[in-house]
Amino acid sequence: MGSALETLCGQAYGAKQYHMLGVHTQRAMLTLLALSIPLATIWYHSSTILIALGQDHEISTEAGVFNRWMIPSLFAYGLLQCQNRFLQTQNNVIPMLISSGFTALLHVLVCWINVLLLAIYVRFSQAFVKTWTGFSKESFHDILSFIKLAVPSAIMICLNTCWMVYMISVGLGGAISTRVSNELGAGSPYGARLALRVMIIVALSEGTIIAITTILVRNVWGKLYSKEEEVIRYVAKMMLLLALSDFLDGFQCVLSGAARGCGWQNLCSFINLGAYYLVGIPSAVLFAFVFHFGGKGLWMGIICGLSVQVVALVIVNLRADWKKEANKAVRGAQRGGSVIVEEEEEL
Repeated sequence: MGSALETLCGQAYGAKQYHMLGVHTQRAMLTLLALSIPLATIWYHSSTILIALGQDHEISTEAGVFNRWMIPSLFAYGLLQCQNRFLQTQNNVIPMLISSGFTALLHVLVCWINVLLLAIYVRFSQAFVKTWTGFSKESFHDILSFIKLAVPSAIMICLNTCWMVYMISVGLGGAISTRVSNELGAGSPYGARLALRVMIIVALSEGTIIAITTILVRNVWGKLYSKEEEVIRYVAKMMLLLALSDFLDGFQCVLSGAARGCGWQNLCSFINLGAYYLVGIPSAVLFAFVFHFGGKGLWMGIICGLSVQVVALVIVNLRADWKKEANKAVRGAQRGGSVIVEEEEEL
């Protein structure tokens, strides 16, 4: 929900209604904090809810304990999203980078505290008298056998690259959202359209490079996970689908960013719901369980949903009247964003 600030703050900044950025951000903070209360209530009772839905009792109980401890972070996360959008729409991302780095450093300190506390517990607890007898010279022997098992294990974790690749597109989507909203708020339709065209070229280039790389390494990628020839061949087939999926997903991410900059969230939410729930999921079930494509069928369903989403977003962007969007953004910024919402609902 904090992404609404990409539209409101971005257009207000472009229109030089600078005081409204603070107003919009404060309004978003209050809204997200208020919504966090019912969410926290659901999290607090999640074990009861899961059990009532027929889930495993033990797993549901542990999930409920985990969710309860996560409740304090829920409120902080909502405020953080508002702060990030407030800075992002003003093209001021360095403080976010620095604060994230500082937080990471604090995490290092907390990790070492965690290590020391557990080390003290292991050292003085009677439960580990037989299993921890102090440091031994034997630990220096046969390190190679450990490395042979540890390295493939690490690679299995690090090579989950789908999300890593997607984060590039997320960054591009955030950048185009800011540029489009700023240009529209400044009453510059041609600037917004130019920014979108440039970002489309960037997204297509990045997606093509990722897709080609994925295809080129498909026959060796499986060897990083297994020595079984059957697994290696199956991974190679899946990589072809992954290449297409990454390309489409990256492209839609940029188009969605432009849509957020224009304030088309309502329209895009219907597109996303229709693409995945009316096309993606039924297609996945059809390919996987009716035509018996198995895991490939599930991914083919995702690709069908992505294809519909991309086509719909392309049509929306092609049909956009950028002069009208710029006028709407200027009026909306001058009136505190109300016109943006009202006219977007009429699309």
